[in-house]
Amino acid sequence: MSDHDQLLVLVDPVARRVDGESVRIAKDVLSAGADTKICLPQGPQEFARALARRGHRRPVVVGDDRALLRLVTLLQRERDGRDSTLMAVAPMDVPEPDTAVAVVPIGAPDGLETTRALGVPQGAVGAARAVLDGVVRRRDLLVDDVGGIVLTRLDVPAARALVPAQPTVWDTCRSLVRTLVRPAPAPAGLAVGTHRLRIEADGVLLCDLDTPLEGLSATDLGDGTAALTLVPADAPAVHTSARMLTVTGPDFRYRTDALVAGPVRRRTWTLREGAWGLMVPAPS
Repeated sequence: MSDHDQLLVLVDPVARRVDGESVRIAKDVLSAGADTKICLPQGPQEFARALARRGHRRPVVVGDDRALLRLVTLLQRERDGRDSTLMAVAPMDVPEPDTAVAVVPIGAPDGLETTRALGVPQGAVGAARAVLDGVVRRRDLLVDDVGGIVLTRLDVPAARALVPAQPTVWDTCRSLVRTLVRPAPAPAGLAVGTHRLRIEADGVLLCDLDTPLEGLSATDLGDGTAALTLVPADAPAVHTSARMLTVTGPDFRYRTDALVAGPVRRRTWTLREGAWGLMVPAPS
């Protein structure tokens, strides 16, 4: 990164609360190596406003997986809105927007799984140096039909351990209600831990509602397709790849990297090849 590059550094409030010293170190390293504007948004709305006003500055987020997901999601929505507005006017003259971003991972250890999988250094100094001296690696992205994104991994249903969100008064109320209400029994004929889902990959039916299923994962978003692993309840796992994935069935939740969404009855994900760029350490 040249000395003339400009950075917009968005420091997530969770990072400031979890490890203020690492945040200070990251800010010092970045400010010493580039023209840096530091923003301390207090919530998602302030985060979005600061990003929208970045001008030509490259966005850098200091925070955990959720903060990185928020950044890339906002950039993709900005890009989609820009394309839908301008393509009708001059479809051949619209330049591809620069969606390259950088991240300094700071947060609870179990909230940094995605940045670790993406090859970002986990120390504040190493990650900040990668922002300044690294290279842009283009990466594929799964985008669903309501604007949600997947950076590294999709799980249907949301079976893996969750990154804990910050508790609120409403969370406390929901916990109290759960202790007072008996859980609903599993549907008759459906073993605990199995699900009924219709799954199509690139228009090909992989599994229908009459087949008990343990789960589905999509990973390895790096060669123009997503690697799919389908795990039936009473058969060997099925491995394939696809650019488009549609899941339909009774209310189900799904996990995209660090976030859980749903319940929904239908969702379609489409792979966008090389849709975003991430600053990573330069090859040695």
